[in-house]
Amino acid sequence: MSFRAFAFAVLALCLSVTGPAAVAQDKGAVTVASGVQYEFIGRWDTDKLNKILTEDTPRFFGVNVTYTAAKNAVKLYRVTYSSVVPERGNKPIVATGLVAVPDIAGDSFPTVSYQHGTVYEKQQVPSFPEQSPETQLMLAQFAGQGYVVIGADYFGMGASTEPEGYIVKASHQQATYDMLMASRAVLAHLKLASGKLFIGGWSQGGFVTMAFLEKLESAGVKVDAAVTASAPVDAFVTLNGFLNFPRKNDASWISTLFILSSFSFENYYGVPGLARALIAEPYYDIARKAYLREPFDAAQVPTDLHKLIKAEYFDPQFFARSAYGRLLAETTAYRWVIKSPVRNFYGEADEAISTGLGQLAMTYQRAMGNGNPAVEAVSTGQTSHRGTYATAVPQWKAWFDGVR
Repeated sequence: MSFRAFAFAVLALCLSVTGPAAVAQDKGAVTVASGVQYEFIGRWDTDKLNKILTEDTPRFFGVNVTYTAAKNAVKLYRVTYSSVVPERGNKPIVATGLVAVPDIAGDSFPTVSYQHGTVYEKQQVPSFPEQSPETQLMLAQFAGQGYVVIGADYFGMGASTEPEGYIVKASHQQATYDMLMASRAVLAHLKLASGKLFIGGWSQGGFVTMAFLEKLESAGVKVDAAVTASAPVDAFVTLNGFLNFPRKNDASWISTLFILSSFSFENYYGVPGLARALIAEPYYDIARKAYLREPFDAAQVPTDLHKLIKAEYFDPQFFARSAYGRLLAETTAYRWVIKSPVRNFYGEADEAISTGLGQLAMTYQRAMGNGNPAVEAVSTGQTSHRGTYATAVPQWKAWFDGVR
């Protein structure tokens, strides 16, 4: 699917799922801790949640999957919280995220922290769930089954005024960690306790989930289970593959990954001219507008990487030595001794994540001596990038339910 077609598909689904149950009911922001506020934005009943599972999700993700029907309604809260940008000397920042609470009796629920994938608009993120089909699936399958679901919007997304920090590791770790702490403050104010902690994410969110896990383990926060779908756990492996070892089924929208990451690295790591060094001059301005979410014609973004990217970057040695390549090489989320139980789901027909990349975290962990068995790679069969996520979600739930 092209960049343009993807954008229209997202818009179409967003319009299809917006109705009376999704309309925000502004009660005003409530301050619950230093730098943490939340506001009620809506209540989704079981009819809406089950429509997401049976109609909206199959239409958007292109596969028919059997999900567990929602049993309860869900209350939605947008959270605003203070954080810092590690790459900018811990510059203070205000970020946003979502807390979704089951509307049932009880004072303690397990928590699922969901890390969202790559999106093209600032508000196609968890705290604007009516615009995020992937978040809707998590709400319908988990929050509608008695889990608290939380999700950070990442820096530069949601209501954040910063430029996007796409695949900027430490910022992703900070955003998700501080969102978890903020969610606990919100739950405490609602007189609810957080039980077991599960984390999961798709695509970019799979990378963020693994980076988040690294942060949580280093901070001594117990994670009861972690899951990903189509996770690019090594940014250099991911993008080098598209440049120098392309597959016949590589997605046409891959150009977006180079645009978002190069401008993000330039802004967050302080490397002036990084994006201009990578992107061919005829397409620099349109690429910059795409990154900044300024009005632009998506049809003008080339899907052929040989048009978008300067020729020298197709030399593996040059790519590896470049400032962009060196930053990508540091952007990994699997190279530590993982202690928590992890399952990385991958699709064998995924147009963005190769089978080897989907198995990489497991391969690395099991290459240590007699092997670290904490990470398991799980195939979802001949599924596409979207199909892998949609197929993995009920398997995530079955595992979490067993741990729960």
